[in-house]
Amino acid sequence: MNRTRRSILKAGAGTALVLAAGQLTAGEQKQKTLLILGGTGFIGPHLTEQALARGWQVTHFNRGRRDAEVEGVETLLGDRRGQLDSLKGRSWDAVVDNTGYIPKFVKMSSDLLAPNTGYCLYISSISAYASFVAPNDESSPRGVLANPDEEQVTNESYGPMKALCEDYVRQAFGARSSVVRPGYIVGPLDPTDRFTYWPVRVAQGGDMAVPGTPADPIQVIDVRDLTRFMLDLVERRVDGFFNAVTPPGAITMGALIDTSRHISRADTRTTWIDEDFLAKELKPEEMNFAPWSPMRGEEAGASLTGITRSVAAGLTSRSLDETVRDTLAWHATRPADRQAQLRSGLSVEQETRLLAAWSARKPA
Repeated sequence: MNRTRRSILKAGAGTALVLAAGQLTAGEQKQKTLLILGGTGFIGPHLTEQALARGWQVTHFNRGRRDAEVEGVETLLGDRRGQLDSLKGRSWDAVVDNTGYIPKFVKMSSDLLAPNTGYCLYISSISAYASFVAPNDESSPRGVLANPDEEQVTNESYGPMKALCEDYVRQAFGARSSVVRPGYIVGPLDPTDRFTYWPVRVAQGGDMAVPGTPADPIQVIDVRDLTRFMLDLVERRVDGFFNAVTPPGAITMGALIDTSRHISRADTRTTWIDEDFLAKELKPEEMNFAPWSPMRGEEAGASLTGITRSVAAGLTSRSLDETVRDTLAWHATRPADRQAQLRSGLSVEQETRLLAAWSARKPA
């Protein structure tokens, strides 16, 4: 399955043309219009494909640096950082903002669009919560940004910036909006490699270092499940806040490794390494084990986020098998350099050193 960004967008456009022809013939009502701020990154192509397939007329707003011309999709050029002229004087039934990180620019676009746009869905993050010592739900306290004009996105500022972006969207659109807070978004087109690393590493075989224990829970969301949920909320114009992750406890690190081994048929030998040992042996910047997180300390609740409200609103998750299989198939279509250089996980040297240190440790 060759699921490149362009193939996904073209597939959706083809379906849209068929639907549009049918609508014109049948004399049905005017097509619904959807503006996506971005549209060509990771979430955008999947959302565009699903929206076109459901008969939406889609517009992308971006800088035009990547897949600027998408078949069946209008593209408006501009920049989130104040260059919004192409949006002025236009109206849409709904807008999806999945590229908003800097609060003052999210406020700018929200204030501009709200008077002439029926509904807004903003993609935030579970990082918006103030603490992860215990599990969060949608009512948990969020981080507070000290400087509302902050533009630098760091590990410390990212969550509070997302929280303030949420506030600006809600101030502009009120009950005509929803906020979706995903965790680790995974599947075809994921540029971060945070999930991709694990099935790819398992498929390589040999001795493999894995953090924690097989029972440690992890939470992810397949991008296709996320975008389906997003579009469902948009079409029903649902008001509220929703976490978007797999159910707490439904997936473990052991299940991810076992599923990857089963699908790749690799003879991979895993060594599970205690999280306290990892913290002592590795530098903070080397702790690239997402979506796994420690089960003790400040992140003990990070992989147990509640989704009761989201499930009631229609959120579902496909099988782990399907996500792993499709991720491996997509990864095989990437350029050779991206296949060889993943942006997350351990390098060969780091893994070799870690396994040796664990093997040489003194008994407690």
